[in-house]
Amino acid sequence: MSVRLGYGLNGFAGHRLSDACSVVASLGYEGVGLTLDQPHLDPFGDLPAQVAHARRCLDAHGLASVVETGSRYVLDPWRKHEPTLVSDEGRERRVELLCRAVRIAHELGSEAVSCWSGTAPAEVDGVRLWRRVVDGLGPVLDDAADLGVTLCVEPEPGMFLATLDDVLELRRRLGHPEHLRVTLDLGHLVCNEPRTPEDTVRHAGALLANVQVDDMVRDVHEHLELGTGDLDLDRVLGALVETGYAGLACVELPRHSHAAPAVAASTMTALQASLDRLGQPVGASREAR
Repeated sequence: MSVRLGYGLNGFAGHRLSDACSVVASLGYEGVGLTLDQPHLDPFGDLPAQVAHARRCLDAHGLASVVETGSRYVLDPWRKHEPTLVSDEGRERRVELLCRAVRIAHELGSEAVSCWSGTAPAEVDGVRLWRRVVDGLGPVLDDAADLGVTLCVEPEPGMFLATLDDVLELRRRLGHPEHLRVTLDLGHLVCNEPRTPEDTVRHAGALLANVQVDDMVRDVHEHLELGTGDLDLDRVLGALVETGYAGLACVELPRHSHAAPAVAASTMTALQASLDRLGQPVGASREAR
């Protein structure tokens, strides 16, 4: 099975959801990363109507989905990404958002929900930070287990859980729940992982259930278009193929909405060329369904 390509709709913030799905599907992408935020699906808005609309948009274009929870100001209009699982105050609001995301994913038939830990507050020791993450994810994992939803934790540069090893330690502390898996952003593998990008993919192995696609340079957390950073795309896609990864690999360029159709098209060209070199044509998995 070829790698299944998708596009993160946080990179289509200027488009209506129906139009974004239409453009993405017309370019050959098989799925989307649906960030819970304006303008596509507000997790604190009229959920029944919004979820029904989102399901119609996805179904109309035959698109699979993962639910992303990295919206910038959905919980606090003043502080980006706050509160988080490790914040001093308001952690319960992040937990509620993640529980809502699990329910939305269940209703949409999404393949996974992805989340991250948040940036550690100053002067809070590791023991308390681990307890905050473990306690916060407890009810989210319970809901995910009840609804049959896969929850993925993404290591993020600069956050408490910054590397794949941190996420693997989280799984250990939680008792290795089957439905708790890993999200890897390919750019992050260049930015701050201790292993090479391809070795990081191999190390995640069967635990990998969500992939985000972008480029980066070492020690700079800035999402770049493919070919403008240090990522060896052929090697890392080859590692995904080698491990038998069957989830979506969604482009993650949240600051490129101003040129979304053109960027989505050029990125598909780059991905297609890389997969062709690997003997893995785009669309093979769609044709097989």
